[in-house]
Amino acid sequence: MNIYGRKVILRAIEIKDCEMIRGMFNDPEIENLVVGWSFPISAYQQEQWFCSHAHDEKNFRFVIETEEDGAVGIVTLTNIDWKNRCAFHGIKIAKKEIRCKGVGTDSVMAIMRYAFDELQLNRLDGAWFKDNIASRGLYTKCGWVEEGVRRQYIYKRGKYRDLVIVGILKNEYYDLIKKNHYWD
Repeated sequence: MNIYGRKVILRAIEIKDCEMIRGMFNDPEIENLVVGWSFPISAYQQEQWFCSHAHDEKNFRFVIETEEDGAVGIVTLTNIDWKNRCAFHGIKIAKKEIRCKGVGTDSVMAIMRYAFDELQLNRLDGAWFKDNIASRGLYTKCGWVEEGVRRQYIYKRGKYRDLVIVGILKNEYYDLIKKNHYWD
């Protein structure tokens, strides 16, 4: 089943997407913006990662696709806790020319609808660097709430960086779409 936004389709990752995903993980600019870290990844390693996650029921990863541009990034629901009905969400947009055109917003809105309506989760968690203005703008627009800061939590490029902890509850998402009529 594909997940449809207004501008995007979130679909299962295919083997053909491995090169786009590998490019994101190997891009130093993207790496500096996101919380996790990685080593340089070979095509073989990326393919092995793809195969090892094929039947993972606690970590869902989807390709973000637009009609005009094809595969442009990934969106995730990871560390799904089926008992407590929560998960961690992340997004990476590979193509710089796609950023600031509503693709990120639509992807977050679509994954929230899927998480809350289909998976019946109650909460999504996330995080961004304190100085990541783009992520703050995206998630604030999508109704996410800052819940705290982990000071000097992530070490990147020779310095420790503060990590902003954020979340959104199912009822906050429903209030948001009622207010902004996003799916009307």
